[in-house]
Order: sequence, then structure tokens, then C-alpha cells
Amino acid sequence: MSANRNLHKAKSNKKDEFYTQLVDIENELRHYSEHFRGKVIYCNCDDPRVSNFFHYFAYNFRVLGLKGLSDTNR
Repeated sequence: MSANRNLHKAKSNKKDEFYTQLVDIENELRHYSEHFRGKVIYCNCDDPRVSNFFHYFAYNFRVLGLKGLSDTNR
């Protein structure tokens, strides 16, 4: 087994769902907040209740000045 043993193990156990951590999303997207003003954000996620990207945009909707927020589950 190669150095990425955890990924191979998750694949064989069918536990291959990995989510971007909210803190990582916050740290990266704070650099682009001016680009979101007046925009509709479309999150391509199976379930917005567990999507950290959806959570970030919903929580920061007013601060970012978003026009709308949508996901593939609706």
C-alpha cells in the first residue's frame, strides 16, 4: 500500500466522502469577498445541510452582500 494508506482504506471501506473544513473555506474565501457582492452563489452539493461551502455562504450572506444562494438539492 502506498503512502496514502488512509485514502486506500477509505475507498475499500466505501467511506470515501471527504469534506473541506469550514476553517479552510473561511481562510481562503476571505481574500475574495469583494467578488461576491451582488452575486448569486450556486453550490453543487448533495445536501446543503452538510456542505461547509453552503454553510459559509448562508452564514455570511449579508456580510458578503450576496444576491442569492442556491444548491443542487432544491
